[in-house]
Formats: sequence, C-alpha cells, structure tokens
Amino acid sequence: MTAVKDETQCACHWGSEEELELLKTPDVELDLDLLRRTWSAPDWNDHGAVLRRVLPQLARALVGGHVQRSAGMHEVGHSFSRGLWQQWPAHQSTVVREFLHAWWENALNEPSPVVPVHEALALCAEASDALRPWLHYWETLDHRVADQHLAAAAAHWEYDLLAGQLPWTSMNDDADAQCVELASWLARHAPTRLRLHDVSEELLHRIRLLGLTGRARWEDPHWPGDRY
Repeated sequence: MTAVKDETQCACHWGSEEELELLKTPDVELDLDLLRRTWSAPDWNDHGAVLRRVLPQLARALVGGHVQRSAGMHEVGHSFSRGLWQQWPAHQSTVVREFLHAWWENALNEPSPVVPVHEALALCAEASDALRPWLHYWETLDHRVADQHLAAAAAHWEYDLLAGQLPWTSMNDDADAQCVELASWLARHAPTRLRLHDVSEELLHRIRLLGLTGRARWEDPHWPGDRY
C-alpha cells in the first residue's frame, strides 16, 4: 500500500520531499523517526491511505516496544481513528481488529509487557471508539498477572477518575460517558480481585470512592480532598 500520489505535507514542519516520496513507494522500511512523524501527523489529505502504508511496520514497532510518542499511547489510537479503519474493506479492517485484540490479549497475559496495560487500553479504546470490549476481555482473565495489571492501572487512573476526567486525552465524542464507564467498571470489578493481592488499603478506598457520587463521595472520611 502507498499514500495517494498527490499527498502533500509541510516540508518545514513534517519532513522532506524525499521522505514524502518514500510513503508513495511500497515496501520500503522507514526509520523510526519518520515512522513517528508519519503516523502522528494529523493533517494528511488521505490519512487512511497513509496509515495503510505504514501499518505493517507500525504494528511490528508496537509489538517490539519501539513506538515513539510524546504524551501516551492514546496518540497512536488517534492515528488509527483518523484513518477510519473500520470503514475499510472487510479483508483489511478484519486484520486491524484482529491485531488490536491479539496485542491487547498479549499485554494482559504478559507479566512485563513492553507497553503498560493502562497505555494499551488507551490505544485500543481510541482506535476503536469503544471501551467496553477491552474491559470485558479483562474481566474474563482469572489469574495473578491480569490482577497485577489491574492494580497498576487503578493506581494510575484513580486521581483523574475521582476528578471526573478520563485518564487519557480522547478524540471520542463520548469521552465523558467513557470516564463514567471506566470508573464504574473499576469500582465494581477491581475490589474483589485486588483484595487477594498485596494492594494498599488506601488504593482500595480510592477505588471504592469511584462507586460513590455527590456528598457521599466528598464527605467520606477517605476522600482525598487535599489533592483536588
């Protein structure tokens, strides 16, 4: 696959004409910096074509932990979303969907994934414009590794979720609803699992607070009001 022949990009801010020409040439390996500038640029005329051009190499870089990003893996998810991959022909969109699910499943089952699970979830949620399918698979895993990832993710998320904010920057129009969904899922699903492991009582209280609203949350003796 290649970028469209008349694709353009800013030579001052993105890169050279020679680099742009590489995107119009199939099967040429890109250096990691050019790969990053390509998937992260938000202003391609045909982002879907550009994404298809770099996707095999981007997938390998994700698996190998070589994707460079400035803020978080949600940025990669934004690139997937801008590419409108779910509207591609079925034989292409199916492959993307299968890759995302396989990558997510590996992250949850691997004790030390190259990308932390909370980052992997942000990518998958942004790429698919959905949160529930990824959480649902996590629920099905009944082993220590998945629970350790749950504890690490909860510790990473609790501050933002208690403030009513999604813990990553979202392009989804339903970001507020996703924030509520993630907080509710964590409050419902995490306590029973995490009590079986070496998790602090403080974190368990923060998770419990996610299940409360209004005065019940703010007046709870464990509400960390000094942090907000």
